[in-house]
Amino acid sequence: ITAGERTISRLGSRKLNTQKAAVLYDRRVSAGLIGAFLGAISGPSVARGVSFLKDRMGEQVFADGIHIIDDPFRPMGMGSRSHDGEGLPVQETHLIDNGRLTSWLLNSSSARQLGMEPNGFSALGFGDPPGVTTSNLYLKAGDKTPGELVKGAGKGLLVTDMFGPSINPNNGDYSVGVSGFWFEDGEIAYPVSEVTIAGDLPSMFARLIPASDLEFRGTRDAPSILIEDMSLAGS
Repeated sequence: ITAGERTISRLGSRKLNTQKAAVLYDRRVSAGLIGAFLGAISGPSVARGVSFLKDRMGEQVFADGIHIIDDPFRPMGMGSRSHDGEGLPVQETHLIDNGRLTSWLLNSSSARQLGMEPNGFSALGFGDPPGVTTSNLYLKAGDKTPGELVKGAGKGLLVTDMFGPSINPNNGDYSVGVSGFWFEDGEIAYPVSEVTIAGDLPSMFARLIPASDLEFRGTRDAPSILIEDMSLAGS
């Protein structure tokens, strides 16, 4: 039923004119932005020097009040575990604590390269050397509902589907094809498609605002996310 309703709601989709506007990533797709962050704090990437955050340890990467937490001990969590892929102990980790970057995702090999200690984020390798992974990771919810964020933004794009994001790991340049709904005066106006969103992840992270609609459904969860002043390329 839900899939049918979503399909019907997209009938008569329009294209947008190229412009700058607020973008609200629906919680069904918002975890993709968190995935881009995880790629940038991957120990192997940092050790190779191919991360736009490689020189930002201990710095303010997100706004005050933003927390990104990995909780391997969540009851019934899909990623819960007592040890990582190398058998090392794990712990709850605030990767982003009040906006500040606190930790890389390290396995033994990347820790050695960086002169650090492994910290429980090794992934189990099947025929390949261990990589890195998180357990139950989430972006902590904000105070405002998605509706309140939309009303505050006035007009912009609600993103419900994303296609083939492109990220430059060295500088964080970001672009992605999307579809969704244009909103004006805090209300949905009409469906849109064939839109490309472009920006750079460092500045996007700095002005990211999480909504209050977080739900724990998988191993990587995030509420809806509002980012103002994004470049939209349409017709």
